[in-house]
Amino acid sequence: MLHENAGFLRCDVKQPLAQNNKNTHNRVHFVLHTPITMSDAKTPTPNKSGGLAGVSAGQTSICTVGVEGVGLTYRGYDLQDLCDTCSFEEVAYLLLHGALPTTAQYTAFVARLKAQRDLPQGVKVTLEQIPANAHPMDVLRTGCSVLGNIEPETGHFEKAQFPHQVACAERLLAAFPSMLLYWYHFSHNGKRINTVTDDDSVGGHFLHLLHGAPAPSEWVKCMSVSLILYAEHEFNASTFTGRVITGTLSDIHSAVTGAIGALRGPLH
Repeated sequence: MLHENAGFLRCDVKQPLAQNNKNTHNRVHFVLHTPITMSDAKTPTPNKSGGLAGVSAGQTSICTVGVEGVGLTYRGYDLQDLCDTCSFEEVAYLLLHGALPTTAQYTAFVARLKAQRDLPQGVKVTLEQIPANAHPMDVLRTGCSVLGNIEPETGHFEKAQFPHQVACAERLLAAFPSMLLYWYHFSHNGKRINTVTDDDSVGGHFLHLLHGAPAPSEWVKCMSVSLILYAEHEFNASTFTGRVITGTLSDIHSAVTGAIGALRGPLH
């Protein structure tokens, strides 16, 4: 159920699973094991005491896996509840801004995303050079890198001041479907599509560009749930890669480009 009052949350999601869980930082550690050989395959393998074993990889309050016997949580909210009651845009806002949006915040957020779906000509020209048999993750990796050259993040990086990182993240969220579908239609059909639609949702926008017409509401809902499920997974390889890059005080486009490279691997 949605609330119309601009000061209330739009979705009736349950409260976070643990008290103050939204502000609780979950510490993630490396756990390394020695290789198992044929001679000791049935013998329990002890943890290594050297290397990175036991070293904290970082702290996060954004996403946790298996906390308190549950599955996945985003900012303390159970993933199942978010899928049942929220749109992907609400969950994206939660992950980026730390809290679920009010009606007014949601309306402004959706408007910002819709306004940033078009691609610079330089990105389109680059996407046109990518062959049809390219991996979709390679397409997004390249598009992100090029966009970072044309629309670079600004800030005083040496002093760890990144005032525009959330704005850059919103721009990428809006542009990624456009990048993928522009490449797809040009590489497969030789068609330069208009990447701007009036769909309110990211999933609806993606499906509209894919099929050339607004998608049925059931399809859009399915895409929304799928995007929510894929939105976060704590300290996977791509997240860790992105954190290593940002740890050098690099820009957000470099971090996301590297993270996509890690996500593209079959062992991710």
